[in-house]
Parts: sequence; C-alpha cells; structure tokens
Amino acid sequence: MDIITGLQSKNNSEAYQLLQMLEERSEESNELYGSFEDFMDLLNSKSAFVQVRGFRLACAQARWDTEGKLEKNLDTLFAALCAAKPTAVRQCLAALQNVLRRRPELAGEIISRLDRVDLSRYKDTMRPLIEKDIQALRAGV
Repeated sequence: MDIITGLQSKNNSEAYQLLQMLEERSEESNELYGSFEDFMDLLNSKSAFVQVRGFRLACAQARWDTEGKLEKNLDTLFAALCAAKPTAVRQCLAALQNVLRRRPELAGEIISRLDRVDLSRYKDTMRPLIEKDIQALRAGV
C-alpha cells in the first residue's frame, strides 16, 4: 500500500499512526517533499480526518521547501483551515507552528490570514481554544 492510500484508510488508528511516522520522517529528511502535491490533494477529501492529515504533512515539509510550495498554496491551506471542524482547525493551527518556525518569511502573511479567520462560526465551547491557539502562533513569531 502506498502512503497516500494509507493516509486515506478507513482505519483511522492505522492512518493516524502512519501520519505520525511520516511527520517524524519529514523532520529528519526531505524524502517526502516530492509528495507535497499529493498531501495537498488530500485536502479535497470528503473526510475531515484525511484533510487534516494532508494539511499536517504539507506543513511538515516546511523545512525542505526550497521551491516555495507552501507560499504558493497558502490560499488552499487557509481555505481548508476555514472550512474545517473545530477540532480539525486546532490540529491545522498546530501544524502551522512548524511552518512559522521553518519559514519565518511567511509569518506576516500567515498571521494576517489568521486575523481574518471568522471565529464566530464556532461554538462558545471551542472558540476560546481556537483563539488561544492563534495567540500562541502570534506569540511564536
């Protein structure tokens, strides 16, 4: 089974373990950078789980992004972020930490886009948590 098929597995436990392993490999080497577009394609999935996996793995390639793929795909990434369910949003925001750390030149644009995220669509129970995550991203810049 190839990694993209594995990331789309209906067995969420196995797919999540694969995601974690791929994130670790992405931290160590650029071997998955060539799959960046495949990770971005996962954002088109009907499954929120699969979308988050794609988002996280695209962000995990920040260290190796010598071709500016993240910057070119910010519109798509933020469209996915804005469409996501609250728990998915929180995972995506956490993944953006890696981008800000590895690609500081994108910080201004990312923070500007985060300032435009409509938080009113989230329930009162989740909104403060998402706001806290966004504040943590701002503080890390």
